[in-house]
Amino acid sequence: MLNWSKIDTVLLDMDGTLLDLHFDNHFWLDVIPKAHAVKQGLTLEQARADILARYEAVMGQIEWYCLDYWQQQLQLPIMELKREIQHLISIRDDVPAFLQALKDAGKELILLTNAHPDSLSLKIERTQFDQYLDKLISTHSYGVSKESQQLWQQVQADLGFDKTRTLFVDDSLAVLAAAKEYGIGHLLAIANPDSQQPHKEITDYPAICDYRTLLPIS
Repeated sequence: MLNWSKIDTVLLDMDGTLLDLHFDNHFWLDVIPKAHAVKQGLTLEQARADILARYEAVMGQIEWYCLDYWQQQLQLPIMELKREIQHLISIRDDVPAFLQALKDAGKELILLTNAHPDSLSLKIERTQFDQYLDKLISTHSYGVSKESQQLWQQVQADLGFDKTRTLFVDDSLAVLAAAKEYGIGHLLAIANPDSQQPHKEITDYPAICDYRTLLPIS
């Protein structure tokens, strides 16, 4: 599936790619609507409808991923609520062996996540996946998300990687499409980002359910 001799740099998404997306799905689709219902005196159905409409309005934009934005919009203690369910944060079972193999093969490993820096810090605190990586980048430092060509231009200008010799791994098809448009040479989709949901059928990109199928790496 991948010719590792043609790959020097590996850009990795975090949620759904290195970590189980179950934490995030549960937080944004269950915890937040319930807290919103209590705060605003709404039924759960009303709160969920309102929240989903708010999500849709900014989907794919940096605001969608911004904890400060949602705290201001909803008047809810976002990080406090995240910490209440932090026990659900978990690294995918297949990730440690994969990252160690990439590291041993001398690949440059860079996290490129749309996650807010506070969320990134909490997840590192819980999983220590950063021990495998050379750099950690939150797109919030650029003010635009991975869906934007502007982000890719700025990140490449800062890091200087050869995009034709770079692999980008993500569970979002919209983000993979942006990377493809920018000219990232190697793309890989994750078909099972949430351990509690059925696997996705992906035909637009090479896709896996277990990184260990990509080993060995040289």
